[in-house]
Amino acid sequence: MTTQTETPRSVETPARVIRRWLPVALGVIVVVVAALLPMLNLRIPGILPDATYMPGSLALLSLCMVFAALALSYNMLLGTAGMLSFGHALYFGAGAYGLGIILENFGVPLFPGIFLALVGGLIIAFATGAIAMRVSGIPFAMVTLAFAQAGSVWVRRNQEITGGEEGLQLPTEHVPDALVGVINTRNLYWVILAILVIVYLVSLWVDRSRLGAVARATRENELRVRVLGLSPYWAKLGLFLIAAVCASLAGVGYMLLQSGTQPRAVSADLTITVLVMVVLGGVGFRWGAIVGGVIYTLLDQRLTVLANSEAIQSLPDVLRIPLSEPLFILGVLFILVVMFLPGGIAGTVDKLMRRREQRRDVALDEVAAD
Repeated sequence: MTTQTETPRSVETPARVIRRWLPVALGVIVVVVAALLPMLNLRIPGILPDATYMPGSLALLSLCMVFAALALSYNMLLGTAGMLSFGHALYFGAGAYGLGIILENFGVPLFPGIFLALVGGLIIAFATGAIAMRVSGIPFAMVTLAFAQAGSVWVRRNQEITGGEEGLQLPTEHVPDALVGVINTRNLYWVILAILVIVYLVSLWVDRSRLGAVARATRENELRVRVLGLSPYWAKLGLFLIAAVCASLAGVGYMLLQSGTQPRAVSADLTITVLVMVVLGGVGFRWGAIVGGVIYTLLDQRLTVLANSEAIQSLPDVLRIPLSEPLFILGVLFILVVMFLPGGIAGTVDKLMRRREQRRDVALDEVAAD
């Protein structure tokens, strides 16, 4: 009778157990802390306008989470499948406008309205994605851009349905009182946090599923995927639909938070903004997309306040003019990140950790050799 000894790699050492469960533990801690923020009196000068329990800070943090969820959904396309889309905001707008139009014209309660808005976003994504997936690369990006432009034109030209250039207001009479008004910003914050957690869990499932594996393989070598008898088209389309529904869910959260939406919610400009968020955080990293979305939104909101401050207005014109434009500052920061942190924030952290592990493995090998 022979016995088999386990190799060192198959042994579940405490260090490996810690590395496996540490991200899960950190994620749970972050969610718990985020859920408790509305009940804490924390102040972060220069970042939050008030204490964390105040409506102004909660609204800003909620907006950060909305765009973090949108960036996560876009990261599924770009990070997992390598699909560069310029029309992802179309599905964000479908969720926002869809919820407002359904509540106003059909008078259904909020949660059935959210479901119908997500179904509408899914239908739009299937109709546009089925066509866009026939091409890849730059042609794919151009087709998605064309759909986004068409959606933007439709929103702006249909005053009676979408509100045109003025945007669409949320029919609050069909929304529970607990989610209406500044006094209920705390409840809206928790709803947006739940949306972010849902989108993250969906993104995690996609990355670990067969669908995500096929999409990643298609990104690397589509011909090899075809030779194996798999369908790159349906894999990419399936991932495209999931990402679109997640974007629509983020749009629903935006509509509830802002009590309305504007035509920019379906424009290609918003998609480019989300692309910057993903690149800033690190393409292919889920937590990087969240960090990128939060940092960009905070900078976009707070730099506007800084640009109008007396400190900036008192500077010489050569400094005052560029520093008075938040987009200029954001553009400079983005250029610096691309130049010095090409993998984004998460990519740079991951590279440093890998180097540290390699040095540790080399040290262990040297000790074992001695």
